[in-house]
Amino acid sequence: MKIRTVLSTKGTHAFTVGPERTLQDAASLLTLNEVQALVVVDAGGSPVGIISESDIVRGAAHDAAAFGRPVGEFMTSKLVVGSPDDELRSVMQTMLDRRIHHLPIVEAGRLLGLVPIGVIVKVLLEYYQGQVDTLEAQIIDGPA
Repeated sequence: MKIRTVLSTKGTHAFTVGPERTLQDAASLLTLNEVQALVVVDAGGSPVGIISESDIVRGAAHDAAAFGRPVGEFMTSKLVVGSPDDELRSVMQTMLDRRIHHLPIVEAGRLLGLVPIGVIVKVLLEYYQGQVDTLEAQIIDGPA
């Protein structure tokens, strides 16, 4: 199963913020949109980083004036991205290994969406449960 499947059910919208916007702006966008992370995009809309609730809390914990400073100072700039053709199991493993909670999905430099680890786990659990149900039915009913 591919990330493309997740995007087709979850949707492709990802909330974004520019690196020049303030940390306060990012916190407001997170709250307003009830999300936990924003993709940081340049003027052309290409992803250059990600900022999460954790990044904001860390920034504010170290500097009381952080909310007036630019997102670019606090974002994770070593961005790990996925492709719509990536396999879900592989993406989940990468996210777990690298402790990534949100993965921007990019194709040809264009942001297609942002997928949280929870969505990937849910989709895989549903898929595997379907496989188990099928196998149980085959065992109980015998060969067709």
